[in-house]
Formats: sequence, structure tokens, C-alpha cells
Amino acid sequence: MKKSLIIISTLLFAAFNSFAQGCMESTSSDSGPKIIGYLQPEFRYELNGDNADGTSKDAASWCFRRARIGLTGTIPYDFSYYVIGEFSSFQNGPYILDAFITYNRFKPWFKVSMGQFKKPFGLELSTGCQDLYTINRSRVVEELTAPDRDLGIMLSGTSGTKSFFGLTNENLISWSLSVTNGTGKNVFDGDLSKDVVGRVVLSPFDFLSVGASYMTGKKKNADVTVKEKDEKMRYGADIQIKKYNFILQAEYVYGSDKGSKLVGGGCGATPELVMGNFESNGYFAQIMYNTKYKVMPVLKYEYYDPDMKLENYDHTAYSVSTTTFGLNYYPNDWTRLQVNYLYRSETSSSSELINFNEYPNDMIQLQLQVKLN
Repeated sequence: MKKSLIIISTLLFAAFNSFAQGCMESTSSDSGPKIIGYLQPEFRYELNGDNADGTSKDAASWCFRRARIGLTGTIPYDFSYYVIGEFSSFQNGPYILDAFITYNRFKPWFKVSMGQFKKPFGLELSTGCQDLYTINRSRVVEELTAPDRDLGIMLSGTSGTKSFFGLTNENLISWSLSVTNGTGKNVFDGDLSKDVVGRVVLSPFDFLSVGASYMTGKKKNADVTVKEKDEKMRYGADIQIKKYNFILQAEYVYGSDKGSKLVGGGCGATPELVMGNFESNGYFAQIMYNTKYKVMPVLKYEYYDPDMKLENYDHTAYSVSTTTFGLNYYPNDWTRLQVNYLYRSETSSSSELINFNEYPNDMIQLQLQVKLN
């Protein structure tokens, strides 16, 4: 714990300059309403091994990972609006995903947004689904930031072209602070407790960004007989380096939950509530290379421990590491093809074979994406 706090304090001195309140942004410069969105049909092949009688448990299916359509635009002179819906039945659609109004009279230094938006926590969550380098987000990010969207108010801004300490990089400092219900998207809050999420990013050079994030909140326990409110706390640190056609990203997240926690729920999915007290942490690191052939190889490693207090031979709380071997192809600015192979390994601290948690659950994914703007 102490080492993690030292690392985060250090990373506060450098960061990633993107605070994606919504799912995506329009590329058009017109002030009127603009259609935004993207489609992501996907094929999955799950390598689940064999049954006792030798028959295969493998599964394969086509699905719509996401189907999102919305509108964005500006209203003279100082307001803008953004609304996008999820229409994929595989994400329990249709429903409103993001919808907020922004007052931007003092941009880029200061903006105020009100409505439903993505929490400003971490590098990978701040990256829109359509811009991820792998098909899936890291499990540690999906679980420890759930619910990823919420209703409330957000303050944000950047330093713009101002220079500090002799550093002249544009948007040297970026920041964001939100106060939200803490109940997730499209849900009314029935008490006074709210979630507070903050993020600071420093970009001292064009090729380097480092960020730190913090989240805290309380809510009523799902058990009406429990009077004490559930508590949660998250902190994280991340770094991004872009140099010589290489892109390196890494992020660490720690979470503490008292009373209950949410499991899953990334990218619009509905998280599951689990009762108890938990300490969780994890990280990911990935490297990509932009070739001249519009092809990008990707290598990603991630680790997640859902309950740091329990030994890894307890099947309810084993640690999981995933290595993703990926290949991205960009035929144009609006289309992307991704192929991922996920090798998953469950950790065991027991030397007894019966307690070893490794089991067949690798996956092959293929996803085609088309942006509407």
C-alpha cells in the first residue's frame, strides 16, 4: 500500500490529456446537429476444453458488441450538447448511454457539464470503445470502475497553450472533477450520498503523458436491515508514451470496498452486486507499433486480483492474468478490423494439483468497426 501511494505521488508530476466524457466526438466543424456513432459486429470463439465424455465444450457465435448512434452540436453562444444511445440487444439495449449539456464559455481552461457521462477515472476508461487498441478493456478497469457511467455534474479543463516551468507543450495540465449519484446510468438516487471522482494529467512532452485518478463514495446497503452505508475508494496511476511509431500504455488500479462491490459492468453492461468487504488491485501494460502498411500488432498483459485478502487457491478469489495477442488493420479513417487471441491463466498459491485453478477459457475474437462520422 505504501509503495503504491509513493508511485502515485510521483506520477502526479506528469499525464494523458484526454478526458472523454462521452463515447466519441464528432469530426465535423459545423455548429449544427451532427450524427455520431459506430457499429461493431463481432465473432467470438471460446476454447472451453472437453466434457468428461470427450465432447467439445467450445462455443462460437456472432454478435453485435456495440451499436451506438447519437447527436452532438452547439447552441450559440456558449453551450453544446451530446447524446448517444446503445441499440445492441447484446448490451441490453436500447437505452441512453451518454447525454449531457456543456457550458464552455471559458474553454479550454474551464468547462461545466451536467447529465449522464463516463466517469473521469484512468487512462483506459477515458479512451472511447471505438479507440481501444484491444477489443476488450482490462478486467481490472471494468470491475473497479463499475458502474462506468453515472448522472451528475463534471468540471474539467486544460492549460491550453499556457506554459509552466519552461515547458511549452500544449495542454500541459488537464484535470477533471465529477460529483455523481453513484447509482449508475439511468438510475435515480434515493439518498444524499454521492460519488466524487477526480483525475489529473500532465503532458510535459508531446510523447509522454502521465495521470493519476481518485474516487470515493458511499451508498445504501442492498440489505435494508443494514443501517451503515457501503463505502468505496479507488486510486489509480497511468502512463502513455508515443515515440518512433511505438505506443506504450500502462495503468495500475487499487480498490477498497466495505459492505458490497460491483463486478463487471464495463462498456454499458449491467454490473453484478456482491456483498462483503474487499480489497482488489490490478494492472495492465501494452505495446503497439504503427507500421506503414496500416497494420498494428498489439501485445497486452493484464493482471487482476479480485480479493487480495484471500489465498489464490480459494476458487472464489483467484487472481487472473490475461495475455492478448492482437492485430489491428485500418483500411481508412472510418473502418477498423481487429483480431485478438486471449490467453488466460488463473493463479494458484497451492502446490496441490487439486487446488490449481487453471482451466480452459481462452478466446479468439474478430471485430469489424465502422464509424458513422
